[in-house]
Amino acid sequence: MADRAGVSFKTVSNVINNHPNVTEKTREKVLEAIAELRYRPNMTARSLRHGRSGFLALAVPELTSPYFASLASEIGAAAKRRGLVVLIEETSGEHEGERVVLEGLSSTLIDGIIFSPMATPAADVAARTEPTPMVLLGERGYPAGYDHIAVDNVRAARQVTQHLIETGKKRIAAIGAEHESGTGALRGQGYRQALEAAGHRVDPALMVGDVNYDRTTGARAMAALLDAPAGVDAVFCFNDLMALGALRTLRERGLRVPQDIAVAGFDDIEDGRYSAPTLTTVSPDVPFLAEEAVRLVARRVSEPDAAAEDVEVPFTVEVRESTAG
Repeated sequence: MADRAGVSFKTVSNVINNHPNVTEKTREKVLEAIAELRYRPNMTARSLRHGRSGFLALAVPELTSPYFASLASEIGAAAKRRGLVVLIEETSGEHEGERVVLEGLSSTLIDGIIFSPMATPAADVAARTEPTPMVLLGERGYPAGYDHIAVDNVRAARQVTQHLIETGKKRIAAIGAEHESGTGALRGQGYRQALEAAGHRVDPALMVGDVNYDRTTGARAMAALLDAPAGVDAVFCFNDLMALGALRTLRERGLRVPQDIAVAGFDDIEDGRYSAPTLTTVSPDVPFLAEEAVRLVARRVSEPDAAAEDVEVPFTVEVRESTAG
């Protein structure tokens, strides 16, 4: 492998063990050689030498969600490029399942955890005593000392709402608004900011919360908006699954998208690129997120006292037929 990459055996070892004193160009050459030769490190030998297993844990709310399934796939690929294996824990987005991740994943089995919580408050993270290194995904205002990766949900929601305004829409509804902290609350904040900046009144009657972020509740929420007297000419759904449900309701009611009602989502799942019409959405850079999550947790394993990092995930607003025609 060293010959294939044109480096020394020691350099290969440094890359496999995520040593910081390797240039990015050299690291890429070695990782390419690893992929070409289909190299797999001897996990037992590594564990004996370094006291590590070579396993990471990824804890996500649900694998039935296309977004989290895609994220898990990308994290698995990023880990494999570093000679690591990812074990997946599904928490159902519930406090008890997430408590197990915080307190019950044994450090003798895994080297580090990548955790995407939904129900866990910051105080629970701050009170954690389990020593396994952990990287947090998502914007929830977690305490200092933890590596953290997130999309700027406020800015992203503001931009996609601004896009709807720029298409001439006046009565823009939101499906997925939450009144507590978390991703939905942040997206709701960005939605309101865009309306206020454009001089539009924020109408509570156009904000539908208490939804399950799936196709069914998206369809039902869209039906409720259509049946209400407030009137609506566009809708921003806080994820793509709800947006797909909304599109179905609009089709059943005989309404044209985007001429009668424009629809936008968030996540850029594959289904939205093949729906009819195709779905305008916020597209986070999931491969970047995955690579950074694995980099941070691997660094935390090898450098436990390193300063914590906050990494912002890039995004784009992908304009498609559901708003542009």
